[in-house]
Amino acid sequence: MRSEHLEHLRCPHCRAPLAAAGNTVSCAGGHSFDIARQGYVSLLAGNHSYRVDTAGMVAAREAFLGAGHYGPVADALAEAAGAPLPEGCVLDIGGGTGHYLRAVLDVLPDRHGIVLDLSKFAARRAAKAHPRIGAVVADAWSELPVGDGAAALVLNVFAPRNGQELRRVTHPDGELLVVTPTPAHLGSLVRELGLLTVDGRKQERLRDSLDPHFTLLGGETVEYPLTLDHDELAQLVGMGPSAWSFDPASLGALPENFEITVSVSLTRYRPK
Repeated sequence: MRSEHLEHLRCPHCRAPLAAAGNTVSCAGGHSFDIARQGYVSLLAGNHSYRVDTAGMVAAREAFLGAGHYGPVADALAEAAGAPLPEGCVLDIGGGTGHYLRAVLDVLPDRHGIVLDLSKFAARRAAKAHPRIGAVVADAWSELPVGDGAAALVLNVFAPRNGQELRRVTHPDGELLVVTPTPAHLGSLVRELGLLTVDGRKQERLRDSLDPHFTLLGGETVEYPLTLDHDELAQLVGMGPSAWSFDPASLGALPENFEITVSVSLTRYRPK
């Protein structure tokens, strides 16, 4: 955890700035947090009742994304991140293994990035995903352990979003990039395996949640076909919310090479 990351973070208990001494991060109020040997720090303020991505789910995500299957999504994010930005870090809310933040930092060589994720297993991998990434265990639904206006750019990819907190941590001249699945996303696989479906009103609900805090600048749809074998399909399902009820044996009913459609919306927002 580098000083370039800590300057943007705040104590989850008292909101005071944080500083590192050895393997500990602490604030002037006496609250301290250990830096894990894998390089991340947990800034959780209390208990939570949400399901957390398991080590197996994170490993599946690392393998699937690492194979480049969602490369066009990462490329679209990196291209959208190329607009002029104010001072501040790049913050990835629910950023998992740091895969998308890494792509963005590669086109922003003067920036440092922070991944916030509730899963310590994801944070372990994010801490090593890029030399300019700092990884923090935090709850996206709660008050974020980030300073007001600290982020020049905020990423939210397939992740929870708290509009009020997103607005607070985004620089007034910064941007928010949100990636959400469209109803067509993985449609053939969803139908064949009975997986969780995408709400047809997802974009409407996204606009409603962000409209009090952000102005929509524009958006695009990233859509392309993808042919996967059974191992790759198992990784795809195993890395998302359907993993909790997925039976890998159900893949036996599918062709060895199965075509799906990747279809996501990428929208850009400016704080109000």
